[in-house]
Amino acid sequence: MKAISLKGKEPLTQSLIATERRSALRTWKRGIPLYLMILPGLIYFIIFKYMPMAGIVIAFQQFDPFEGFLKSDWVGLDNFRKLFGEQDFLKLLQNTLLLSCMNLVLFFPAPIVLALLINEVRLKWFRKLVQTVIYVPHFLSWVIVVSLTILLFSVQEGGINKLLVNWDFPPIALLTDSDYFRFLYVSQSIWKEAGWSAVIFFAALASIDPTLYEAAVVDGADRWRQLWHITLPGLRTTIIILFILRVGYLMDTSFEHILLMQNPTNLQLSDVFDTYVYRVGILQGDFSYTTTVGLFKSFIGLSLILIVNRVAKKIGEEGVY
Repeated sequence: MKAISLKGKEPLTQSLIATERRSALRTWKRGIPLYLMILPGLIYFIIFKYMPMAGIVIAFQQFDPFEGFLKSDWVGLDNFRKLFGEQDFLKLLQNTLLLSCMNLVLFFPAPIVLALLINEVRLKWFRKLVQTVIYVPHFLSWVIVVSLTILLFSVQEGGINKLLVNWDFPPIALLTDSDYFRFLYVSQSIWKEAGWSAVIFFAALASIDPTLYEAAVVDGADRWRQLWHITLPGLRTTIIILFILRVGYLMDTSFEHILLMQNPTNLQLSDVFDTYVYRVGILQGDFSYTTTVGLFKSFIGLSLILIVNRVAKKIGEEGVY
């Protein structure tokens, strides 16, 4: 009887498998338009992000463009010993970390505060106007931003310093005094990118259930309590994920921004790994050394992401993965 029952179940099992296959095929066909939408981005990442990773091997070679990857001399860890033994290594590391940490501490909260302030504006047309205006600097190149800074704060011809002199105040050497460099660097970053970075927080704010605010009003909560108990918890996951991703770029500074602001008076504070690589690696054609520095920075960034993501998981947050 058992053998008969098993034989009777075989066609039923095959039928279920066939039904599941047809269902999976129908699901795949329905998703074809979505797959086609993903395809351009996937091709971009494969060509410009994943394929160039093969170039990491250059860091372990004395790369010769005429010999190529396969025939260049293998030097092992010599390039890393050269980097860590560099006289200015500690200065470059200190400058890079200080600028990045200042940017993280001062710039990262700026879009959040900006989004919260604009979200409190009740006039819809005024809110949209402000949003549009604060987006504009993002579309300006660093060349324009630095040029505007020079036009405004140049000691001799700067508009701000001319006003100060006319009002019997001494001019401020904002561009030539190294003490102002880091403050100026972070201020320019905030002015240019804070508005654009706030877009994702506007989207997160729009996803918060309005009935929560209505219930809070009924319970007598003022705007500050609504902000603390509803708005900020609603943004918490977004803030943590963006913070984790931001920490991964701790070793990266805006190369173009730094290079345009760099001058002999602030070189001791503005010389970072990016400008050092450009000066020593690119201009002198030492591609192996340039790749070594880039690999070192990538390793630090990946390690920081893993550590911060693990901490986020420990405190009960979702994290990046």
